[in-house]
Amino acid sequence: MPRFLLRRLIGALITLWVVITASFFMMRAAPGGPFDSDRRLPPEIRRNVEAKLHLDEPLFTQYARYLSEAVRGDFGPSLKYRDKRVIDILVENYPVSLRLGLTAIIIATAAGGCLGVLAALRQNRPIDSLTVGIAAAGVSIPSFVTGPLLQWLFGSTLGILPIAGWDGGAAENMILPVVVLALPQIAVIARLTRAGMIEALRSNYVRTARAKGLSEARIVARHALRAGVLPLISYLGPACAGLLTGSLVVERIFNLPGLGKFFVVSALQRDYPVVMAMVIVYASLILILNLAADLVQATLDPQARAW
Repeated sequence: MPRFLLRRLIGALITLWVVITASFFMMRAAPGGPFDSDRRLPPEIRRNVEAKLHLDEPLFTQYARYLSEAVRGDFGPSLKYRDKRVIDILVENYPVSLRLGLTAIIIATAAGGCLGVLAALRQNRPIDSLTVGIAAAGVSIPSFVTGPLLQWLFGSTLGILPIAGWDGGAAENMILPVVVLALPQIAVIARLTRAGMIEALRSNYVRTARAKGLSEARIVARHALRAGVLPLISYLGPACAGLLTGSLVVERIFNLPGLGKFFVVSALQRDYPVVMAMVIVYASLILILNLAADLVQATLDPQARAW
């Protein structure tokens, strides 16, 4: 296990470095700059600002400087949000995305896992057909369709839930965005769990357990479920990272002050430090959660350690 963990850590660090490097040079290669706006700065003021922010240095010098500061957790000041450092933007807005994403992934994992297990145990029966239908609808209908539909139904028509706003994280303000975030994940998790459970229930060791007279509940809980969730574990890493980092579409629809809106707005405004910080946070979350998924999978399936 230590060698397995060391290999994964080295691979994760190399991947993070590649992501940071590619993002840095792609952002600089994009047309336009942080000071190309309708209200142009006078040339001398622009030169002074660029010198203060080290934007007048050679590109590789900027890259080396950014890399050394990012390793220490210093992402620099925002180029568009005055008197704000990037770390302040992350600290102020990340709790919203974290709370929404964490709630959505917990609900999606519980609901999707239960639906998948029930569908596998009742294969080709009504509950199985219903689960497959829900999964197909959840995957095919995008969030920018389900969001406004739920706003119209529960907000405008029934008037029982607010259609937008955060209100300090009030429960009624979280219901609709969490549902919109969770629905596609419920669909995917249900399909993965169903497929994994069907394969596990058809395996030789489950047949042996049935031949020994073990109860169906014990077979499912102690034998089939452990193997059936393996495909799900590999999926949950990037899925959790995506939800925890925030969804631009959902945050836009429900006017939520999360990180999603900052990412695209900062990219359009060429606010390099904010975009780079978002990329680093997102990539780090994916790598950390994928590493955790690998460790869980290696614990449940020792053969996975050989990879």
